[in-house]
Amino acid sequence: MLSSAVQILAFALALLGVLGATVATLLPNWKVSADVGSNIMTAMSQMQGLWMDCTWYSTGVFSCTLKYSVLSLPAYLQTARTAMVLSCMTASLGLCLASLGLKCTRWGGSHRAKGHTAIAAGGCFVLASVLCLVPASWFTNEVITSFLDANVPESGKYEPGGAVYVTFISAGFLLAGGVIFCLSCPGKRTGQLDYASSSTDPDKLVQQRRRQEKLQQPQQDQEQQQYYSPSKLPPKDIKAGYSLQDYV
Repeated sequence: MLSSAVQILAFALALLGVLGATVATLLPNWKVSADVGSNIMTAMSQMQGLWMDCTWYSTGVFSCTLKYSVLSLPAYLQTARTAMVLSCMTASLGLCLASLGLKCTRWGGSHRAKGHTAIAAGGCFVLASVLCLVPASWFTNEVITSFLDANVPESGKYEPGGAVYVTFISAGFLLAGGVIFCLSCPGKRTGQLDYASSSTDPDKLVQQRRRQEKLQQPQQDQEQQQYYSPSKLPPKDIKAGYSLQDYV
C-alpha cells in the first residue's frame, strides 16, 4: 500500500480537481467573443456559459441572462451540463471515500478495508475526470468548427473561454489523484499486519488475546490429561523397591 505522504498528495490533487470542476461549471465564459463597435453602447464582449449568457459593454455595464429553457439548447450544451454536474457529484463521493481510505486517519476500518476504500475513491476520481473531459472536448470542437465556418458572420464567431481550460486542468488533477489512489492495493493478510492494525485499537487487541487464549486452551488441557493419565505415569525405579539387605 502507498505511503501516507503520497496519499495526502493524491487527496490534495483530487480536492483541487473538485474545486476546479465546480467553479468551471458555474463560470459563464465557456466561449467568448470580442467585438468592439463604433457606438458607445455596442457590446464589447459576449460570453456564453452552461447556465447563463453575459454581456460586457464598453461603458462598464455587465449583464447576464439565465438560460431557462432546456429543450431549446443544443445537444452539446445539454450534455455538458449533465456531465459536469455528474462529475462534481462523483468527485465529491470520491473525496468522502478517500478520507476513509487514508492511512493517516483512524477511521475507515482495518488496513485491508482502507485499501479497498482507497481503490473505490480512485475509481470515482477517474470517472469524474472522464465526465469532465467529454463535455470540454465536445464543447471545444463545436466552438472551433463554428469559428472556422465561412458561413458564420464575424460577429457570431466565438473562441473557447477560460472555463474550458479550467475544466481540462481539473480533469487532469482528478485523473492524477484517481490513478494514485487506484495503486493503493492492500497487502497480504499476515499476522504481523493484523497485529499492527489492531495494536492501535484496545478492543481489537483484547479480542485477539482472547482468541489466542482459546486456541491455546485445548492444547494445555490435552497436555494435562496426558500427564495425569495412569497409563502415562513415569515408571518407578526398580531399585527403589529393594532394601539394603538385598544388595548385601
